[in-house]
Amino acid sequence: QVQLVESGGGLVQAGGSLRLSCVGFEDIPGIHVMGWNRQPPGETREFVASITTSDNMNYADAVKGRFTISRDNAKNTLYLEMNSLKSEDTGVYMCYVFSWARGTHYWGQGTQVTVSS
Repeated sequence: QVQLVESGGGLVQAGGSLRLSCVGFEDIPGIHVMGWNRQPPGETREFVASITTSDNMNYADAVKGRFTISRDNAKNTLYLEMNSLKSEDTGVYMCYVFSWARGTHYWGQGTQVTVSS
């Protein structure tokens, strides 16, 4: 049973930083892309950032220049470094993995990020 687990969320003041981590994907075969989505309060889930196995990265326009996605293959960990946080970054952040071998996405339960203005 695959279980992605996020950590690192919390309460931070505007302008502050947080680093999110995601683990639990080491047994998933054929991973093509990994990433982060978020769900602001009362809104639908939205894309934040992704990284492919060939290290191609994509970011939502709202986070470009402030967020950095990375992965540590030795630690089987996906990261999201978030700097210059704004109140509009508040939400539940979920990591995901797409496996081309299984043709499906795997999602974590999410970690809450709250940015106070």
